[in-house]
Amino acid sequence: MNRQLLMDLAERAAWTGAQAAIGLAVTELADVPVWWAAPVALALSSAKGWVAGRLGRKGTASTLPATADPASHPSGA
Repeated sequence: MNRQLLMDLAERAAWTGAQAAIGLAVTELADVPVWWAAPVALALSSAKGWVAGRLGRKGTASTLPATADPASHPSGA
């Protein structure tokens, strides 16, 4: 595995874990059924992608720096 792929994988896993944890925390604090954690995490994921697309790498939803973002180097170079 190359470094860029590992960085992309780590970024995606970290954001997914954070969004799931926040979704669970929100449902716990709001005292609503736990199944609401999935739509909350989905909303967080969409918001993160939107913000990253405007503040991060242009044209991607990545928060990785250009040197580690596979979308910046599609050939893997």
